[in-house]
Formats: sequence, structure tokens, C-alpha cells
Amino acid sequence: MGSVGTGTRNNVSGGEEEEETINVLITGFAPFRTNFPINPSWEIAKSLPEYLPPPPTPFKGIPGHVPPPSTTTAIPPNPTTTTTTPNPIPLPKVRLLVHPTPIHVGYRAVRDLVPSLWHLDSPPSPSSPKIDLAIHIGMAGPRGYYAIERRAHKQPYTMGDVDNNLLSDLDADLARHNIPHPWEDLPEEILSDLDMEDVLRRWRDHSPPYSDLRISEDAGHYLCDFIYYSSLAHLMKNQGGEGGGRKKKVVFLHVPCESGPAWVRVGREVCLGLVRGMVESEVVREGKLKREEEVGGL
Repeated sequence: MGSVGTGTRNNVSGGEEEEETINVLITGFAPFRTNFPINPSWEIAKSLPEYLPPPPTPFKGIPGHVPPPSTTTAIPPNPTTTTTTPNPIPLPKVRLLVHPTPIHVGYRAVRDLVPSLWHLDSPPSPSSPKIDLAIHIGMAGPRGYYAIERRAHKQPYTMGDVDNNLLSDLDADLARHNIPHPWEDLPEEILSDLDMEDVLRRWRDHSPPYSDLRISEDAGHYLCDFIYYSSLAHLMKNQGGEGGGRKKKVVFLHVPCESGPAWVRVGREVCLGLVRGMVESEVVREGKLKREEEVGGL
């Protein structure tokens, strides 16, 4: 996609004025472990507002939430904890398109669903808007930090899903019916096209000051990794020729397994901070590219 924003039409003084809107797809997973009957990824996703709110005032904490001891040290300073905060970057309107139901933790369900999430087969419309950015959210183990995944893996996937199916079962079905594999000729790893270091820095700027936020290199080789690779693969296959098509502007966010109300509220703020960091990063990057093109055309 050539630009991070899309156009929507608003009536202004009896006429119409085009207003840029960035659409961010967000998904969360359904529960999948008996010892974790609530999946915080879905609780966080469904708590998000329809539009990204204005930049928050300095974060003062959430009643009832005590940050884990492991997250109170060795965390890069967050500007919200200092007397100087960076000037906010003007952003277009940002719409958060939360998938209406939690994603079933099954290989077949994810493989069937992902192409429909991106609306690449139909022109933009109110019912199928163009997706500019995406965040898939999933639950990690009992840990206190949040991580964005840099890469997703084509294989191996050796753990069974909640339907007791292996990914190899689906692949065998394809071969049995002479159906081409959707990932044929794709690389073993696919990386997001987002500038992850820049996103991380901005994410930290806009998140609770004690949050431990990281980049991870291993999404886990289960459904979290699988949905991430599925989205990246779908976008890669639809990129078209060099310099055209859809960029892979999607990330996977792993959140702690805690699902109490205070943890969900913190997760909500962390997710909103990530959305703002991603949008800022892309707006700044596209602004630089535009200026370079203008200078080159002189």
C-alpha cells in the first residue's frame, strides 16, 4: 500500500470534505488452556474504543494493579515519568477495527479466516474497509512483560490445537485433494515491514511508565505464530510487482497471561500505546519519503 491512510467522507457545511482515516485491525484469541479459562488477549481487544483517543496525560497507574517485581528494574526510561515529554505528532483519525469475536485456537479456523480479515478481494466499503495496519494479540505464559514479535515461522508446528488437530493434518488434506499449498514457495521466516525499533521506542513513550516492553524473535510455533505467519504470507503473496501491492504492516503482540480487571486495563493502555507508536512511526516514515521524493524531483 502506498500510503498508511485511507479516505473517508464527512459532510462539512453542506458539502463534503475528505478526512484521512487510518484503519487498524485488531484480533484476540479465545481461551485454549484449562488453567487459563480467560484469554486476556480477547479481554484487551474487546475493551478498546472505536477510535484512538488523544494522547494521554502522564500515566498515574491503575488502582488494584501492582507491576510484577521483574518489571520494576532495567526498564528504559519512559518520557512520561520525566518533566519533559516529546511533542505529540499530529495524526489522522485512527479507527480501531476489532474483530467481533475471539479467534478460535485452531489451525483450520485461522487458515480459513485470515484472508477475509484483510479485504483484499473487494474494493473498500463501509462493510469491508481497507486495512492499513494490524495487531494480532495473543497470550504468553506467566510473565510480566509485553512483546512485539519481529518474525513469524512457516514451520514447525508440532502442538495440537484445541480441536486436537495438527497442522500436518491440514496439509495432508490439501495434498490428498490436489489443492496447492497456500504457503508454497514462501520463505521459512517472514518479517514485518514495520520499523520495529522505531515502533518500540514510540510504544515505550506512550505506555505506562513501569511497563516492560520488548521485541521478541520467537513467536512460539503455535497459533500465535501461525496467525502471524498467515497474515504476513497473505500480504506477501498479494504484494504484486516491485514497489507495489500491500506492505506487511502487521505485528503480533504477546501479553501476560494475567486476566484480572486491573491487568486488562493495563493491557488496554499498552495496546493503545502500541497503536499510537505504529501510526506515528508510519506517518513519520512516509513524511520522510515524501520529502525525499520532492527533493529528488527538483
